[in-house]
Amino acid sequence: MNAPVASRDLKPVEADVFTHPEFRGHEQVVHGFDAASGLRTIIAVHDTRLGPALGGCRMWAYANGAEALTDALRLSRGMTYKNALAGLDLGGGKAVIIADARKDKSPALLAAFGRQVGRLGGTYITAEDVGISAADMEIVARETDHVRGTRATGLGDPSPYTALGVFVGIRASLRHRFGSDSLEGRTVCVQGLGHVGMDLARQLRAAGARLIVADLHQPALEQAASDLGASVVAPDRAHAVEADVFAPCALGAGLNDATIPEIRAAIVAGAANNQLAEERHGEMLRARGILHAPDYAINAGGVISIALAAPGGDDRLVREKVEAIGGTLLRIYERAAERGLPTQNVADRIAEERLAAA
Repeated sequence: MNAPVASRDLKPVEADVFTHPEFRGHEQVVHGFDAASGLRTIIAVHDTRLGPALGGCRMWAYANGAEALTDALRLSRGMTYKNALAGLDLGGGKAVIIADARKDKSPALLAAFGRQVGRLGGTYITAEDVGISAADMEIVARETDHVRGTRATGLGDPSPYTALGVFVGIRASLRHRFGSDSLEGRTVCVQGLGHVGMDLARQLRAAGARLIVADLHQPALEQAASDLGASVVAPDRAHAVEADVFAPCALGAGLNDATIPEIRAAIVAGAANNQLAEERHGEMLRARGILHAPDYAINAGGVISIALAAPGGDDRLVREKVEAIGGTLLRIYERAAERGLPTQNVADRIAEERLAAA
């Protein structure tokens, strides 16, 4: 009998999920493959104490399987905390698909992913995320009922509600830091102009903000410059521009040893998940006097919309809940200031209190 051979793109320690540095008691981690469509996916269910695990599906051209696993583990845990802090009766999970969304996406691949979700029997509920659109979710929904963010489940595309929550959160952050939530004359740098980032940029501009934008996709930059009068900066320098607010809306781990010393914004508040590369980076931001909106608190608008959407498209309850994100952030900021703690730590403790009660 031959000995098992580790995958070529997994480091030995990362081939064992139980010893992975991002493993935090995840209840289930499933690898899915479909030869006909080329699907390679990882679905991570972190915690279901509050209910079935809800979290989006991200399609990204990961360098290898180890990188995808790390993302799935981190993102699924973040969804547990996000759903708990938002007061939803849902646990946390996440799916990643290893593929280039602009080159590799196909109806067959999306359908195969839907079948993988269906095999979990409702333990995990999927929705859109980076690289996956509302239209893509409609295809997934043909294969499984465990999908949110579609026309059949209420409000469709959740990204406008994510953007609204980040906009509300930025205003709350300005109020805490400067005593006024007005955006008139404020400068905001938006890093990442996907569905959420572009919508956020439009709202910020309409409220009077001056915009600086960054993205890898040239047409998005051209649109922001033309329609919103935005200045353009390279994505890897967006954190370092002089601004009142730096709004990371792309991938995570952008707040790290290299970037934090270069930040010249008073506030970091954006839609990206898992912004801190490591937990200790929250303390680095606090020590520099930079106010950080914990990502899973400020970007919860999308998950609120897909959790609370009512058939018929009435979004009043959803908008009320999303607009309450500002109050949640203010409570986090006040408690963090009183106790001299990083805001992320305070948000974690509030979420953990709800999970413990469950």
